[in-house]
Amino acid sequence: MRMKTTVNKQLTWREKISYGVADMGFNFYWTNIATYLLFFYTDVFGISAAAAASMMFTIKLINAFTDPMIGAVADRTATRWGKFRPYLVWVPLPLACAAVLTYTTPDLSQGGKVFWAYGTYLAMMVCYTCINIPYNALSGVLSADAQERSTVNGLRFIFAFGGGMLVTSATPWLVHTLGAGNARLGWQLTMLAWSALASVLFVLTFLNTRERIAPSPAQKSNIWQDVGDLAHNRPWIVLFILALVIMITITLRTTSAAYYFKYVVQREDLMSGFVPAYMGAAAAGASLTPLMTRFVDKKKLMMILMSITAVLSSAFFFVPKDQVWLMFALQIGMGLALGPKSPLAFSMYADTADYNEWRTGRRATAMTFAAATFSQKLGTAIAVAVIGSLFTRLGYVANAAQSEGSQAGIVWLMSFIPAAFALFAVAVMFFYNLDNNKLLQIQADLEARKS
Repeated sequence: MRMKTTVNKQLTWREKISYGVADMGFNFYWTNIATYLLFFYTDVFGISAAAAASMMFTIKLINAFTDPMIGAVADRTATRWGKFRPYLVWVPLPLACAAVLTYTTPDLSQGGKVFWAYGTYLAMMVCYTCINIPYNALSGVLSADAQERSTVNGLRFIFAFGGGMLVTSATPWLVHTLGAGNARLGWQLTMLAWSALASVLFVLTFLNTRERIAPSPAQKSNIWQDVGDLAHNRPWIVLFILALVIMITITLRTTSAAYYFKYVVQREDLMSGFVPAYMGAAAAGASLTPLMTRFVDKKKLMMILMSITAVLSSAFFFVPKDQVWLMFALQIGMGLALGPKSPLAFSMYADTADYNEWRTGRRATAMTFAAATFSQKLGTAIAVAVIGSLFTRLGYVANAAQSEGSQAGIVWLMSFIPAAFALFAVAVMFFYNLDNNKLLQIQADLEARKS
């Protein structure tokens, strides 16, 4: 009887949990950025929605192009700790410093504030990328077993959504408590607290994980060859477009939620429970991913989930502003539907890295994940640009009663607009061509080559 090779090793729960907790740390940053940063810039930092949205779009666009560069560097890193794990101890401190400066409000003119925002936000996002890209790639080299990858990524996103719940529910309270009524000081100290906690989690992941899959020692490739391989990798291209579209869908609703409750529902206090309700439901959905992938092919499952998301998001348009329970019910439903999409997508990225190695004989795991996060950041940038452009056209004025047109625009951003993008994601998945049987063949062929 043939024994499993080390690359197909069944991972211990200690290693799975240790890998997963870092994504909670990443969401101490990411959820703050997605949920509160635009609101912070317009209502606390003190710049216009147009300036803030333009700045965030520009930085996201620049940062998206740094992802493949950092992925290429990570793929070519060689230390006794592996290619990807060292970044979990090299980068946390610079990231924490940049994040605190981003949420600091200096005593400057409007032009000076915009300049400060550009510099600090860019620094934070580049540092975030320098640690997040290697972390994503690490999930592709812990094990070659497809079901183990689904389990690891499912567990990872339980922690991710847990971190998101914690951030969205605790951040308003932390700002008020730490700032003692001074919102500017409160945001600065709150980001310092989240950054410190995240750094501890990153180090725990470094200490308790191992890299088991590596390119052939004889592999010779340059960055442009890696990019060329991805350009001819059909399933990866599909996932690239899918990540872009899904991130637009999610960011539109998440970023608009703060404005929706402040200006449409006029219950700003509900925000501290609305996004956590989604995160809790998403964590539950993510936990079911390994079970669902045992019975439903990843492609079909993704299409079903995005179809449900489109229906529930459209339904949000018809909710009266006094029916809070219905808003939360739809939000929880969308969390259950969207929760599995993240572990699904990241396990599929690892599959496309295997497919690339099987097809070309070359492996570039970090580049595969980096170019994928490129599309996610581009999606976030597009979503923020859409919000900023719509707000500007409808005459949004911070901290003032909004016009009927402005309120209607906010409702559309919570309903029909993200629903349209969700339906587009369903159409994109028709072109994905890696099913379970194909993956089994690829794994068998790769194992035969290496043995």
